[in-house]
Amino acid sequence: MRIAYVINSLEGGGAAFPVPSITRVFREAGHDVAIFALTRRDGLAEPPMRAAGLDVFTCQASPHDHLDAFRWLMQTLKAWQPTHLWTSLTRATIFGQLAGRRLRVPVASWQHSARLKPGNRLLLRMTRNLSCLWIGDSRYVTEITRQSLSIPPSRLACWPIFCAKASTARATPWTQGEPLRLGSLGRLHPVKGYAELLQALALLKTADLPRFELIIAGEGQERSRLETLITQHGLSDRVHLPGFTAHTEQFLTSLHLYLQPSRWEGFCIAAHEAMLAGLPVIGSRVGEMTYSIENGVTGWHVPPRNPEALASALHHALSRPDALAEMGTSARNLVLSRYGEETFRQTGFSLLERLEQSSPA
Repeated sequence: MRIAYVINSLEGGGAAFPVPSITRVFREAGHDVAIFALTRRDGLAEPPMRAAGLDVFTCQASPHDHLDAFRWLMQTLKAWQPTHLWTSLTRATIFGQLAGRRLRVPVASWQHSARLKPGNRLLLRMTRNLSCLWIGDSRYVTEITRQSLSIPPSRLACWPIFCAKASTARATPWTQGEPLRLGSLGRLHPVKGYAELLQALALLKTADLPRFELIIAGEGQERSRLETLITQHGLSDRVHLPGFTAHTEQFLTSLHLYLQPSRWEGFCIAAHEAMLAGLPVIGSRVGEMTYSIENGVTGWHVPPRNPEALASALHHALSRPDALAEMGTSARNLVLSRYGEETFRQTGFSLLERLEQSSPA
């Protein structure tokens, strides 16, 4: 097969970063693949794709200029001549479905969102039959896709988007006397719940706890608001916003505890990367974390948008720092057993076989 992988953008984070791992499975199965991005945005996802040897084609039209973007996609696809399309996220899926119909090639479509906007849900329900195969990127999202888009089992599959490698480095356990290092990876966006996290830390200011610091590695639209909250809550000596990091493994292995207070998520790759690094996770009971975090074993669940519950979980974890490393080992073992490399590859191979046998809509 000659697979055109159509994505919304090259923005760092989210669904773009796993593309090298996913497309490596495509190439290991003997297929050609190239990336077609409808817009660049910050472009942070492009270097890993290029480093993986992928050709990346990027539309220069405005993100809001749908007609020019679709024209670009059609023109570029006709020149590249794919036999199949694989789409990711709503805009790329709608465009890919329409392009697939015009080119008479089958379309497979990822679903990453656990919370589709009403308009997007309506559009995807209208076009659902234009994709021969729908793939949820997690157990949670697959079930949401079945319910919200009414996809029959014959055209629905689950391929967890995370490939857990046993060779991944492990975090160094906390030792008596050193400050506890808490961290999170993600866009500085309201959906990640960092404002609630800062409120939770403010509630702990007078608690008798070991010294700790929080590092949130990411960039985004909420930076100025978070900086204001840090100052207002008197947390400048404890909370740091160093910006985006491409060195996620190095960042995670420097921590003792990982925090993911998101308002909603799909798979949430960052939380699972943290577990693979041997870190317990305090995370909202949303998305795939609902299944991956085992309360008191691999971390702690908290309700989303609840600073008080988050503060309580943090107090419990920080009061027992000696227990964090053992919980981190349990977290690592869990993700290796569920999302290991061989499982990831074999699931991908089986879906590619289904796609190869499909006919265009």
